[in-house]
Amino acid sequence: MEVRPGYKLTEVGVIPEDWEVAALGDLTAKIGSGITPTGGQRVYRSYGRPFMRSQNVGWGSLLLDDVAFIDESTHSTFADTEVQADDVFLNITGASIGRSAVADSRLVGGNVNQHVCIIRTDERKLVPRFLNMFLLSAGGQRQIDSFQAGGNRQGLNFGQVRSMRVPLPPTEAEQRAIAAALSDVDALLGGLDRLIAKKHDLKHAAMQQLLTGQTRLPGFHGEWEVKRLGGLFRFSGGYSASRDQLSTKGHCYLHYGDIHGATLTYVDAAAHYQDIPKLDIPLKRVSADSLLEDGDIVFVDASEDDEGTSKHIVVVNKANVPFIAGLHTIVAKPRTAELAHEYRRYCFQTVAIRRQFLFYAVGTKVSGISKTNIPKLTLPVPCVSEQTAIAAVLSDMDAELAALEARRDKTRALKQAMMQELLTGRIRLV
Repeated sequence: MEVRPGYKLTEVGVIPEDWEVAALGDLTAKIGSGITPTGGQRVYRSYGRPFMRSQNVGWGSLLLDDVAFIDESTHSTFADTEVQADDVFLNITGASIGRSAVADSRLVGGNVNQHVCIIRTDERKLVPRFLNMFLLSAGGQRQIDSFQAGGNRQGLNFGQVRSMRVPLPPTEAEQRAIAAALSDVDALLGGLDRLIAKKHDLKHAAMQQLLTGQTRLPGFHGEWEVKRLGGLFRFSGGYSASRDQLSTKGHCYLHYGDIHGATLTYVDAAAHYQDIPKLDIPLKRVSADSLLEDGDIVFVDASEDDEGTSKHIVVVNKANVPFIAGLHTIVAKPRTAELAHEYRRYCFQTVAIRRQFLFYAVGTKVSGISKTNIPKLTLPVPCVSEQTAIAAVLSDMDAELAALEARRDKTRALKQAMMQELLTGRIRLV
């Protein structure tokens, strides 16, 4: 491998000649984790000493919405794991292994459980926030992956953490400059996340007002009609096929799991064709009622939680692409033109509609609604022109959210590129 002048090849890759590679254990004052208190969740309190669990450690951020607390007597039994400012947290077990964040003032004096490793650096040698960025980088994650048998990320032990190799700039000032540059991008990402969350809340509030008639758009008056879904749609089931029967060949197939996992309220058969799973069977085996046309709505008939009971997708299929409704779905085909196509993307998302779904849902571990009960649900229906106006307002809000989310995705990609360049010394800041 050819190495350009001023750089050298090391076990962590190519780095500047004046950088070093050191074992993490030689750069730290502490590497260890805590324990879960005897009694588990029963000893957690609503106030007291913060108690960090793996779910509270994100990819570079602290997730403290559901942080637990313990009392002084519990803390005293494992005070040697007390958190200090700028401790680096690293998740060492479970699905979140490899996530890392830095302790701030909110956590000083708290504790961690056995799934979270505290890494306390010798700050004369290793700046905590530089270490955090390295752990999250491609180089850091590769080392974490290399310790996992079969690549299944089962767990890290302290010896493996100590053995991790860290590329080190020659001065503390350069480490801090790198950490500061990447932290600035994190701050931008945090601001975008908060703005997106706010816009989602505003859209949700607007939907509840506009789709129930509590707020009317200018120029619209008069009473809305309340319609039963059985009068607006005819309902049928889908064609049952298991997930392992699906592939990349055949006809588009809408599995109920894909409805549960959808981020959009509609699916465009032509635009999303490559991303839609396929079922390779002759169409003559599929009932016409299970073939999805433009404007059809597909509801799930089963969900593992209440939130998913009313999940649905509106079909966009102007090109008449063969599209099969699948396992655990209920197909709603319009009887009339009383609901505008665009309006269908929103009108089933109100709290009132979800309550009706829950009222008719049956089951314990898995709840669902039947083709017999779904026609009984009612929907307040304005005139088509008002529907179109409401849908336009909500569509504009969707477009704004999509633009913000695209900006956030680009910023995340920029951060990854910056990490690769800065944490390997390809770009020098000092």
